[in-house]
Amino acid sequence: MRARPVAVVLRPLGLGDLLTGVPAIRAVRAAVPDHRLVLATTTALAPLAALVDAVDEVLPARELEPLDWSGPPPELAVDLHGKGPASHVVVADLHPDRLLTFASPGYPGPTWYPGEHEVRRWCRLVAEGLGIDADPDALDLAVPSVPPAVAGAALVHPGAAHPGRRWPADRFAAVARRLAGTGHDVRVTGGPAERDLAEAVARGAGLGAAAVLAGRTSTPELAATVAAARVVVSGDTGVAHLASAYRRPSVVLFGPVSPALWGPPPRVGRGGGALHVVLWHGDGTGDPWGTELDPALARITVDEVTAALEDLLART
Repeated sequence: MRARPVAVVLRPLGLGDLLTGVPAIRAVRAAVPDHRLVLATTTALAPLAALVDAVDEVLPARELEPLDWSGPPPELAVDLHGKGPASHVVVADLHPDRLLTFASPGYPGPTWYPGEHEVRRWCRLVAEGLGIDADPDALDLAVPSVPPAVAGAALVHPGAAHPGRRWPADRFAAVARRLAGTGHDVRVTGGPAERDLAEAVARGAGLGAAAVLAGRTSTPELAATVAAARVVVSGDTGVAHLASAYRRPSVVLFGPVSPALWGPPPRVGRGGGALHVVLWHGDGTGDPWGTELDPALARITVDEVTAALEDLLART
C-alpha cells in the first residue's frame, strides 16, 4: 500500500498560540484532505493538540530548534510560527515539495501585516498560499475525556507569562470575593509555578484551600474544567483562549497588547450580547514582556470587572 503524503505544520509556542492557530490548521487539513497532518508543537501541549480534529500526529518540538523528523521529506510544510527566516528554516530543512511561509528574504509568500489579528493572520497565510477558505471562527476544541476538577465553577485565573500582563493579585481576590458572595463556586486556576499566586488570591478572597486548583490539574484536566465552567475571568493569557475554544462566558483583561491583535472572537451568548467581554484602556504601545504592571492594565478597576461579570452572568 502506498504511504499517504505528509503535511507538517510548525506551531511550537504557548497555549494561546496553539489555540489561535487552530483555524489555520483546520484550513491546511481542508486543503490536503488525503495527507497525514503532523503538528510540530511543544511536548506540554501535545495532549491539547490531539484534541484538534484536523491533526493526525503530534511531533514534539522546541521553539526555533530543528525538528526531530526521521521520515522522508513531507509533501507540504507550513510555518505557523513566525514571519522570518529563523522559523522558516526549521520547516525548509525538511526539504518539502511545497513550503508555505510568510515572505522574507529568500522565502516567497504572502505579506506579513503587523496590525493583523493573530487568528486572521494565519488563516490568511493558508488561504492565500493554498487557495482554500479559512474560517477564523473555527476555534472549537474537543473536550478531553478526563473529568473536570469541578463543574459549573466561576474560574479566576490570575497568572500570565510576564508581569506586564498580570493584573494585581489583590484585585483578582476582590473579584473572587464578590463572586463567592453572590453564591458562585469560585476556583483559582494556574500552573504549578503559579501556585503561590493562586493561594494568595484565594486567601485574599476568604476562600478555603480547596478553591485553589493551580498546580493540581494536568493540561487536559484544566481544559475540561474550563469547558465545564460557568464563567472565566482572566488576563490576556492561554486560559482566555480556552474559554473561547469551549464557548464559555469570559471577561478578559487586556493591558500592553491590543485585543485587536489577540482578543476573543465576537461570539454571542444565548441571552444576547457578547459571550466574551474585553476590558482595555490602552493604546497598543505597551510591552507584553514587561517586568512591571502595564499602566493600561492597571487602569482596569475591580468595580469595572465585577460589573462586566454581573452583566455577562445575567444574560448567559
